[in-house]
Amino acid sequence: MNMPANLDPTDVEILKLLQIDATLTNKELSFKLKKSIATIHERIRRLKEQGYIKRVVAILDRKKINRNLIAFSQVLLKEHTATTLVEFENEVAKFSEVMECFQMTGAFDFILRIATSDMDTYHIFLRNKLATLPNISTVQSFFVLSETKSDTAYPL
Repeated sequence: MNMPANLDPTDVEILKLLQIDATLTNKELSFKLKKSIATIHERIRRLKEQGYIKRVVAILDRKKINRNLIAFSQVLLKEHTATTLVEFENEVAKFSEVMECFQMTGAFDFILRIATSDMDTYHIFLRNKLATLPNISTVQSFFVLSETKSDTAYPL
């Protein structure tokens, strides 16, 4: 895999390890990578500064926090002006139920990953939030039956 020129093998290993467990301390990383703690600290600071590490988060078990229903909703807009697209993106980003929003090629303009507690809650979200946005032509939703794989780590 081609990595950017400013990443060396140590940077790549740091990124791999932090994607698996971001709670690793600089001391633990230095032991695993056989580098000094100061070197690890400086490299992580630089990786953050350069935007390789965007943020550090905890990944929750969605079922334990009552987000049992995942829907992928494809949205087709009536108009496709730059203003219309930006307005849709800005408005949909305000909805806490929307976990991800991607502009797509193909038959639909956007695909949303939506997390709600159940079908009734999704229905309320659709009717009272998503469907109230201007310029929506069609929303087609697909519901997750089971989850075989859900990774957050990119292969490096």
